[in-house]
Amino acid sequence: MKAVIMAGGEGTRLRPLTASLPKPMLPLVGRPMMEHVVNLLKSHGFEDLVVTVAFMAGAITEYFGDGSEFGVRITYSTEERPLGTAGSVRNAADRLDETFLVISGDVLTDVDLSAIVQFHRRADALATIGLVRVDNPREFGIVICGQDGTIERFLEKPTWGQVFSDTVNSGIFVLEPEIFRFIPPDRPVDFSGEVFPRLLEEGERVYGSVVEGYWEDVGTLEAYLRAHVDILDRRVQVEVPGFEVEPGVWLAEKATVNPRAEIRGPAVVGDHCRVEAGAEVGPYAVLGANVRVRGGACVERSVVGEGTYLAEHSRLVGAVVGRRCDVRRGARIEDGAVLGDHCFIGADASVAPGVKIFPHKTVEAGAVVNTSIVTESRAARSLFGRHGVQGLANVDVTPEMAAKLAMAYASTLSSGDTVVTSRDSSRSARMLKRAMMAGLNAAGVNVLDLEVATVPVTRFATRWPYVTGGVTVRLLPGDPQSVTIRFFDTEGLDVDEAAQRRIERVFDREEFRRVFASEIGDIGFPPRALEHYADALHNCVDLAAIRARRFKLVVDYSYGASAFAMPDLLAKLGAQTLAVNPFVSTPGLLSFDAGNHADEVGRIVKTSGADVGAVVTPDGEQLLLVDDRGRPLSGTQTLLVLASLVGRTGHRGSIVVPVDTTEAVEEVVDGMLELRWAKTSFSALMEMSTSDDVVLAGNSDGRLIVPRFMPAFDAAAALLLTLDLLARSGEKLSAVVDSLPEVHMADEAVVTPWEHKGAVMRALVEQAEGREAMFVDGVRIRLGHRRWVLVLPDPETPVVHVRAEGRDGQDARGIAAEYARRVEELARAEGSAGR
Repeated sequence: MKAVIMAGGEGTRLRPLTASLPKPMLPLVGRPMMEHVVNLLKSHGFEDLVVTVAFMAGAITEYFGDGSEFGVRITYSTEERPLGTAGSVRNAADRLDETFLVISGDVLTDVDLSAIVQFHRRADALATIGLVRVDNPREFGIVICGQDGTIERFLEKPTWGQVFSDTVNSGIFVLEPEIFRFIPPDRPVDFSGEVFPRLLEEGERVYGSVVEGYWEDVGTLEAYLRAHVDILDRRVQVEVPGFEVEPGVWLAEKATVNPRAEIRGPAVVGDHCRVEAGAEVGPYAVLGANVRVRGGACVERSVVGEGTYLAEHSRLVGAVVGRRCDVRRGARIEDGAVLGDHCFIGADASVAPGVKIFPHKTVEAGAVVNTSIVTESRAARSLFGRHGVQGLANVDVTPEMAAKLAMAYASTLSSGDTVVTSRDSSRSARMLKRAMMAGLNAAGVNVLDLEVATVPVTRFATRWPYVTGGVTVRLLPGDPQSVTIRFFDTEGLDVDEAAQRRIERVFDREEFRRVFASEIGDIGFPPRALEHYADALHNCVDLAAIRARRFKLVVDYSYGASAFAMPDLLAKLGAQTLAVNPFVSTPGLLSFDAGNHADEVGRIVKTSGADVGAVVTPDGEQLLLVDDRGRPLSGTQTLLVLASLVGRTGHRGSIVVPVDTTEAVEEVVDGMLELRWAKTSFSALMEMSTSDDVVLAGNSDGRLIVPRFMPAFDAAAALLLTLDLLARSGEKLSAVVDSLPEVHMADEAVVTPWEHKGAVMRALVEQAEGREAMFVDGVRIRLGHRRWVLVLPDPETPVVHVRAEGRDGQDARGIAAEYARRVEELARAEGSAGR
């Protein structure tokens, strides 16, 4: 049987190590990762190998040649452009005319390949997927199987809310040649994302075989270090080069170790290494070939690439150092730091934890490096968080970083495109927006600057036909020391994950487009933007009905840019409006508290006899309503009011709410509207709002969407819709509020290690069997009428959220507490099993 090794990946998450070396060639205990894969295949009788190559293919073909040196026969299939996992295999279809095995060239594993093949033959399958259980399944494709191994469902790289199991696709497949009928030619195609789901849809024979053994996708720098630790601890059966001169200490045949040097196992000293007297190596140290460790140097929990020089009294702890680096006397490379190939670290310099230094860079003697060289250091798991790029102003998010980020974004667009920019009134946002405008211009992109504007106005301008995207810079709500940078697409929606990955890839590599002087972008200031916004919004409501009602309003602008947009907007409604905080104020912005503002508006409403009160948050996205009796409404009440009014006034269509919303929304729409459940993320809610039949969308914190105007959060649009619906129905807001069912919700948060989240969710899914459950985002289990619980892993922190609804407050709290206890017990049990 032939085997296909997929070796075309770039390994971007392993940069700077993969900046000058393809991922399959990264050394594990002195040998390329792919060599360990070749050895595993050979041990199971696979001697005829096809290797798919793309990125830096020459490094692979030169090392492995025709395979004869490794006891196998190797031919190569080259991708001229990326074709995806399935596309790369199809590219070699002319050499695969019988059952064959597919495996990645950049994993560390000792699983029983023969067992997968035997299972495949017994099942008479078209495709069999090798499955393994992992601690953190979010980075992989989750596979859910029946008891006989038949695959029931795929979920490729899920969010934490979609983690229903810890059984994942290992990237090891046994396939029949007829699989090529399901792989379109000459375009990128992915096995897990396209081919396997199609096979399921067409009822083909697709099975999963759970295999025992070690498996690690060495896709990150942390995983790279962890893989070395596991090899040295003998958790994985691979050949460690050299002689085991004492338990856990391997020395290559031509290594030289001075008797007065200290080697503390486990450790590997590679070929032609020289360790001088007084040097300390280990524990958990791996020295590649030709490494020289001078007297007094210390290497602990570190991997050192071939040809590197470590001078006297240099110190490496928990670090990775690339090939042919020069680390001078007294230099320190701290925990988690990574040096690319050919770096020079001067005497007594210090590279701080987590810093990444790309190839061919020099650190001067005595320098203290606290930030990455070539890329910015970031504590976050990725550049983008749930709400854009965020961090401490002028610390994490500096002007330099903002300019580079803008250049990265612009480089994903075409030269000559136009981007809308805006900010809030804070100095931090002003500084960073100017830096971003310079970065956009430098990459040949024009800027239309709205200056100080709300997020909805920015989204609206981004939808203009001659605009390609939008950027807004603002303080992070509730944290005046932090900022967030958000990017919008041509529909005014937050850019999707694919666009985020493109921006992040260019940012990490610094592959910016730099245009000639004559092509540098221009800056303009669009006239009448607020007027166009107001006109478009007026066209979405019945102005005559609102004017006839002659509303009396109290509106708090919260010191935000809504003070620019909304007065003209409300002027045409024929309403008597009392404005509160109707000016932009940075101090007011920094001290904004929504609850206090709502209480103040409530007092004014009662005193003035107003019909409606409203608080518009500084970003213009959230609306807090106050009824005519001066009662501030919760976000849930606001959503229920609008849902009820939309149904009562004869609207037909769908309403979209996230899965953490009360079931009372079903009662208030009472069959008049179709209810659709969305994921809890803002982007998911907005994306579902783009459907033509959606008339309202919103969540429980006052973020509402009026899709016929714009499928995005907009407090001004929500307020006008509220007035429109009240005018049509003839009701008072307080009467609608009084008609709403009571809602009793409770929330818990359970600290859960990342590596245990998948197992916890799998166990909860199993416990939910037989109950009515929803798997839109997390696991929502129905316990009875208006009684349910949602268990949802947090995507950014080691926490699992539990939200429950009950008959009363005590019932809701009891449900939440019970499931929080279950999560704690499952996480504790998983931790004990891991030990």
